[in-house]
Amino acid sequence: MINTLVKPAISAFIRKALAALTMMAMVSAFAGQEPLPPPPTAWSAPVNDNAMTGSVLFDRLERTWGNNGEDTLTWDAKAWYGGDYNRLWLKTEGENGIGAAGGEMEAELLYGRLVAPFWEFQAGPGYERLYGPGPDHDRVSAVIGFQGLAPYWFEIDTSLRASEDGDISAVLEAEYEVLLTQRLILQPRLETALAAQEVKQFGVGQGFNFVQLGLRLRYEIRREIAPYIGVSWMRKLGDTADLARDEGEDTSNVSLVAGVRFWF
Repeated sequence: MINTLVKPAISAFIRKALAALTMMAMVSAFAGQEPLPPPPTAWSAPVNDNAMTGSVLFDRLERTWGNNGEDTLTWDAKAWYGGDYNRLWLKTEGENGIGAAGGEMEAELLYGRLVAPFWEFQAGPGYERLYGPGPDHDRVSAVIGFQGLAPYWFEIDTSLRASEDGDISAVLEAEYEVLLTQRLILQPRLETALAAQEVKQFGVGQGFNFVQLGLRLRYEIRREIAPYIGVSWMRKLGDTADLARDEGEDTSNVSLVAGVRFWF
């Protein structure tokens, strides 16, 4: 009975004694040190995480050699200026026949707003022009769309357009980059378009207009500049193909391409 009462009391006494000795040792260790400096009265300026910056990218600037004898100079460029959440975009692309007066081009001036990680909503005016040996045609459109990075690192650019004449059309572009090495990159590319109405002046039929597939292999001399070679296949579809046949044009074309991709 005595052991039952004495042992817990001895254990409690030992624990308290050890705690007291530990506290005394800590006080002795810090007694000779200088006191900590007072906290600063003013903090330094915070990091500016919404700085205004810009960039220009020529994703494609290339010469094409088609199997139908139609060689062209093709460009696809975009520039932006702004911060992390709001940006102003200028996009332009087109092609001009080499040795011929014909070609086509389009440009868009868009406001971009970040709506999700890696995704922007864009809206603004667009302009298209078709020129050639015959009459020239142009039109202005209102453009809305989304641009961003889809799962598995697919770069997506979509747009919905309503022209001044009420014509509705949509465009989808998708790219993917396969890093063979740190400098050698293989880039598959897909582009397709859909129209709600037929617009003969632009050679556009109702429904799906075309599908274009490309494969380009580039070598980055530096990150900012990379020459490339590749191949591109395009086929017109549905009513758009019928309009091309009526004009005596080919409905499909395979082209070799060589160009340079650069940004600054």
